Order: sequence, then C-alpha cells, then structure tokens
Amino acid sequence: MNTVEHRRPERTRTLRASRWLFGLAVAVVGGAIMLPGCGQREVQVSFSKDVMPILQASCHECHLPGGKGTTESGLLLDSYENLMKGTKFGPVVKPGNGLGSPFNQVLEGRVDKSIRMPHGGTQIFESKVKTLRAWVDQGAKNN
Repeated sequence: MNTVEHRRPERTRTLRASRWLFGLAVAVVGGAIMLPGCGQREVQVSFSKDVMPILQASCHECHLPGGKGTTESGLLLDSYENLMKGTKFGPVVKPGNGLGSPFNQVLEGRVDKSIRMPHGGTQIFESKVKTLRAWVDQGAKNN
C-alpha cells in the first residue's frame, strides 16, 4: 500500500468530522439545538408599542366611548387603565395568566365562538394574538 492510499481514509474521517462540527455550530448558533444554560431570552412585550396598536387596529371600532362594545359590556379600550378596569362584569385581564384571562379567552376563541372578538370583522392575526397573550403572561405591565 502506498502512502497516498493510506492517507485517504484518514483525510476522509477528518473531513467528515469537520463537516459534522460545522453543522453542529450552525445548529447551535441558529437556535436549532438548545444547550443547557443557553436558553433564548423572552422578548418583553410593551403595552404602548405592541399592545395598544393592536387594540387600535382591531378593537377601537367598538370599544371606544359610545361604541357598541363599550355600551354592551362596559369595556373601554382607549387606555391601559380602562383595559385593566375591565367590563361591568369585572376585570378581563389577569396579569401573569393569559390562559385564565377572559381577555385572551375571547380573543383566542376559547369560549363560545359567538363572542369571539372582534365581532363581524377580520380576526386578529395569530401573531398578534400571541403578542397579546405574551403581554398578559409577562404581567400585563403598563410599559
């Protein structure tokens, strides 16, 4: 056996190992593999920058002073304070509990489908619904 043939299997193994390590590095950096202690940070949701624009675009038609939603439920969505006051039936946001908050239950359609919000209009994009859930889960802060 000459030296060229002898080195080829070793070079192939080295090349395979290099490719494997490169693939692992790409996966870790890209977030495909989560290593212990290397978790991704949760993005903080802002009421003023993230939540209020969703409410303005999807809810203000009915939930402003004199609007049908405000008249029927008492829920006024023109400010953080009014959202946190809730309806004439009580608070709708339970800070830290998106699963148990009536606000999220109605937006996510987890209650009677006839009261899913917004009524009669285009449903809120799933990404926006997730943003609202994250805001409540993070404590529903006035930030």
